[in-house]
Amino acid sequence: MKQHSTLLAFFKNSRFAVLFAAAVSLFAQGGRNIISIDSAQRPAIAVPDFRGSGDAQNQMSAFNSTLFSSLQDSGQFTMTPKTVMPLHVPQQPADFRGGMQGYSLPDWSGPPVSTNYLAFGYTAVTNGQLVLYGWLFDVRQANPSSAQVLGKVYTGTLDEAGARSVAQQFAADILKNFGATGLVGTKIYFTSDRTGHKEIWSMDYDGSNQKQLTFYKNISTFPVVSADGTKLAFMTYANGRPQIFVHSLITGRKLPYYNQSASMNAPSDFTPDSQHLVIYSTAGSSYSQIYMTNVDGGGLRRIGSSRSPEVEPKVNPKNGSVLAFVSGRSGFPQLYTMNSDGLDVSRLTSGEGEAVNPSWNPDGQHIAFAWTRGFEPGNYNIFVMDVASREFQQLTHGEGRCENPVWAPDGIHLVYSSKRGRTSEIWTMLADGTAKRQLTTQGNNEKPVWAKPSN
Repeated sequence: MKQHSTLLAFFKNSRFAVLFAAAVSLFAQGGRNIISIDSAQRPAIAVPDFRGSGDAQNQMSAFNSTLFSSLQDSGQFTMTPKTVMPLHVPQQPADFRGGMQGYSLPDWSGPPVSTNYLAFGYTAVTNGQLVLYGWLFDVRQANPSSAQVLGKVYTGTLDEAGARSVAQQFAADILKNFGATGLVGTKIYFTSDRTGHKEIWSMDYDGSNQKQLTFYKNISTFPVVSADGTKLAFMTYANGRPQIFVHSLITGRKLPYYNQSASMNAPSDFTPDSQHLVIYSTAGSSYSQIYMTNVDGGGLRRIGSSRSPEVEPKVNPKNGSVLAFVSGRSGFPQLYTMNSDGLDVSRLTSGEGEAVNPSWNPDGQHIAFAWTRGFEPGNYNIFVMDVASREFQQLTHGEGRCENPVWAPDGIHLVYSSKRGRTSEIWTMLADGTAKRQLTTQGNNEKPVWAKPSN
């Protein structure tokens, strides 16, 4: 059975899809960032290259690149250029008693460095383990004894993976001191055809550690992850028609799930308590409708009663009784919200173009989505909307076909797919559209979801 490349096919194949007779006026768009990321307010941090003693030095390239990128990509800091840093860099607090340039706090707080914070330290090998001694100083303080914000020891394996791990742990502790949620330990799940079949894969937040999770040698796609990080649901053609499979992310094993007799069943989201799955299915209809089930497929309950195709229901993480979804009830697919009982339906997008792929920010107040904002099919870009005000911001411009945005657990990063030329790859960016970063390079990669670690 042919798999459609986008959910738009559900609408185009429906007798309820109609063309607009005239363009619909755009609603007001604010000139501000919808998610506030003010670079002027970010503290400046200097992260010079660390050195290692003995065999630890062999792992410092991986360590230094990981530490710097983890802090830079967090969106919480202004990174001080390494080119303006002093030649001599302290490795431990006692070095600040030295007389060389770079070994006093004003060398870092004053020009040309002009930073607020300094992360420094060194690594060594102890009992075959890589040991990191890391400190964070507020260099604006009067003396080293009052400057220390963080001082901690970390251990890891004596290899590249261990070096990256201790760097990520140190970065996470630095972020905690600023009240920020780090991304260390989070996972991105996505669909990739790099083996010749579409399968579900996972990777770390920075694109490292990419692993294949399913081996059905068919089409497996549309992954969703439970809020507690323990279950993965996806649609697969493993049995010949689109069905929902659920896997444990703890054991990797397939869990029981009863699929309705239908030409198509697809998962879309778990409820915030991880006890129910919201799906869309053609059960009892020639076009897809929204349902809620237990995590084993029992307790089927239809949500809403529209006589038009409806897909991609997403549950508000702060209010489990509110869903965002895509409906063709007004023609081309648009974003709507409704209560979990199917009442209080409200359209979010203007009616222009095609709006799909809603994703709730963890704050429950903002939605990211893909939108054409016109009548050229497939010309999608990523947008963010404040649900209460309906104000929106476009985050991608002329960067190929950008779809399936999903929020990171920190609420200020997004992961999405972008097709530039012949292949689709996974990218991340900040919620103001900056700091775009490509994570995949092999095959076609799409439909990412960003999940926090299991509880």
